Amino acid sequence: MLIEEELRRIAKARLDDAQALLDARRYDSANYLCGYAVELALKARICNTLSWEGYPSTSAEFKNYQTFKTHDFDVLLHLTGLEREIKTDERIMRAWSVVGEWNPEVRYQPIGTATKEATRLMVDAAKKLLEKL
Repeated sequence: MLIEEELRRIAKARLDDAQALLDARRYDSANYLCGYAVELALKARICNTLSWEGYPSTSAEFKNYQTFKTHDFDVLLHLTGLEREIKTDERIMRAWSVVGEWNPEVRYQPIGTATKEATRLMVDAAKKLLEKL
């Protein structure tokens, strides 16, 4: 089980890594890590909302919580209890619309798929969302 504080620490580290990759013009990898930063922040917020000690991280821990075993940002956002707040705040909704397109399958995209501008938008959007979550 990953405790909320650790999830937040990992999310921040992944976002820092994404920024370093953006600065190094490694756009595909930066995009990929941004998505995981947001996913981890969403899962940390779910722990907070549900007063959970931590988020399941093993198959055994997920046994009765299959809904929570997902990378789907829309599902995770709903589980945070912040969906209405995020989707009605124009500034945050813009950020959400950028990161909402992410999925872990981006790891299979050909090198050079992510552009500099798209990656910069993704990093900036992820920063806004991590602040909110």
